[in-house]
This record gives sequence, structure tokens and C-alpha cells, in this order.
Amino acid sequence: MHVLVTGDTLSGSWVYTRELVTGLVTRGVRVTLVSFGEIPLPAQTTWMDHLHGLDYRPTAFRVEWMQEAAEEMAESSLFLMDLVRELRPDVLHLHQFCHGNLPVGVPRVLMAYGDLMTWREAVPAEGSGPSLTERYVQTRYRDTVVRGIAGANAVVAPSAWMLDRISAWYAPPKHSEVIYPGRNPIFFNPYVSKDDCVLAVGRLVDASKQVFLLTQHPHPLPVCIVGAEQTVARPQIPIRADVKVAIDETSVAIRGPQTEAQLRALYSRAAIYAATARYEPLGMPSLEAAFSRCAIVANDIPSYREMWGDAALYFRTNDANSLAESIRLLNDDRTMRRAYAELAYARARERFTTKRMIDQYLQLYRSLIAVRTIAA
Repeated sequence: MHVLVTGDTLSGSWVYTRELVTGLVTRGVRVTLVSFGEIPLPAQTTWMDHLHGLDYRPTAFRVEWMQEAAEEMAESSLFLMDLVRELRPDVLHLHQFCHGNLPVGVPRVLMAYGDLMTWREAVPAEGSGPSLTERYVQTRYRDTVVRGIAGANAVVAPSAWMLDRISAWYAPPKHSEVIYPGRNPIFFNPYVSKDDCVLAVGRLVDASKQVFLLTQHPHPLPVCIVGAEQTVARPQIPIRADVKVAIDETSVAIRGPQTEAQLRALYSRAAIYAATARYEPLGMPSLEAAFSRCAIVANDIPSYREMWGDAALYFRTNDANSLAESIRLLNDDRTMRRAYAELAYARARERFTTKRMIDQYLQLYRSLIAVRTIAA
């Protein structure tokens, strides 16, 4: 089987694409990967070095959620069509809505891992509302998504919540499946003794990740925020820009972006992971925390509820005070903290492995190829 996969190097979905491609190749599938957005840095592609059977084609085409992307969507579509004619893959696995209706005789699987409308629904804009230009862009964007969904042979969502919102904002797909994201447990260490600290991942200025909630109240144990190179306006407690986790109880330590090895080490040592996002369709950081046996304190939003069920402790939606209370509770009750860590780890091992994700994708691919063969 030969699968042509598209990816986006600019968002967190690149980790998802990596797991998908690696999982397919290790199962004997021939994969051609085409990336959009920007030519990736070497650190983003080292995982490809020993993947025999992978053909990688990086491009710098803008992706559909970027400004001025409309002019390049047609060009990227023509590029993909030429590639399909050259390589003759059995399946297209697409991560951009604009390619869902490519006029090619190959089954098209469209992965709906996020979009502008559901993002805006979760992260309202400040002010009175979108301008005339913004409304025009949103209308054009919505039309693009609707056409892509209508043209795809199957639309996959990372959660039932995401599938429901995509259907409500655009149109119900003619064939849809929920395939939860997966990670390979081998990359994480759940056996290290834990430090009394909280870990969060996200930029302080990112309203959708809202890790700034951790800066609004003091905590009884150190807090480390990774990937936050800028400070938030008017934090309620001191911010430190050093690399130490063991700090006083009224500070939050800020680390810049980490290498994968550094981040894995932080996950392995952190007792608690704060999943603060208000919009998180994929939820890859919380998966990594769970595979590292962290207790998860999660924002009470539908995607986290669906993902973690009773395996996480939830704080009131977008409420910094409730987040601080939840962290204090887990710090005071170590038995509860260990129990939530075990629950998250067990749920991740049961539901969110790369193997389970690839099994479902291969089943979907084969069913679409069979339908195409019968039709021919």
C-alpha cells in the first residue's frame, strides 16, 4: 500500500503527522510525505533519518489558515495533482481542508484536526466583532472547508466533539470516523521518581492555550511553563526567566522551547501536568504527560472530558482560582495525586497508542481502496 500524506510544519499537528507516518512505515506501508507551511528545521525532521520507505517532499506553500493563503491553495493543489499522477498512490491522507476535493481518482481521507471557526468559537475575539474584511475572509475560508468536506471520501476527527463542531459549522461529511490521536509509549519514561512540581506547555501570549492562568495565583509547589518566551501583561505573581524548577512558592519558572529530549525529561519528573487550553482538538501534550505518569489537572472543556473521562481532575472552565485550588488539592493529598497519575497512564495505554491509531487508519484505507476497486 502507498499512502500520500500531507502535513503542516507550523502547528502542533506536526507531532501527530510524525506519529502517523512513523506508524505506517513501520507497518510496511510506503509513504510519501508532503509538508506545507515552511521548510522545516533539521530538528523537525531527524525522526525521518532511519525510516526506510519514506519519501519526503517539503514545500513552503502557505496553509489555509494563514494570511494570504488563498493565492497559494490553487498552486499547492496543482502540485499535489501532479504528484498523484507521478506516484499513483493508493490513498491520500490530507491535513488541509482545501485539498479534500482534489479532482483525482484516488480515495481522499481528510483529517479535521482543527479549523478557524471552531477555534474562534472557543477563543472569542476582543472587541465588538470581526471587521468587514475579517468576515469576508471567514466566508471564503468557510466555503473552502465546505468544499473540502464534500469532496473527501472520508473525514476523520480526533474526537466526537470535534466531529460534531465541524458538522455544525460547515456540513456533515458523507462518511466520517473518530480516530483518537496516539503516541508511542516507548518515547516516555513513567518510572522516574517524581518531583513536587507542575508542568505546562504553551506560550503565555497564546489565548487558546491560556497557560497564563498559572500566573494569577501563588502555588504551594514550583510551576514550570515550557515554550513561553514572552511574559503576560500584569501577572499577579512574579515571573522568573530561568531554567530552575525548584523555586519559591510565589514564582513561576519560564523556559523557552525545549528539545524533545529535554521535554521528555521534564514530563518524567513532573508530578502534575496542567492542561489549561480552552481549545485543544488534538491534545498531544496531555497525552505525553499521561504516558509519563503525570497527574492531569485539566480545563473543563468537552474535548478534555471526552479524552480523559474520570482519569483527570478538572478545574472550572477557564478559571484561574479553580486551577490553583485543584493544584493545592493534589499537593496536599499525595495518595489522590498518585491515583490520578495511574488513571491517566492506564487510559493512555488503553486508548491513545500509535498502534491503535494505525490499526484504525489501515482499516479505513483498506475499506476505501476496496470500494474504489469494486467501482472500477
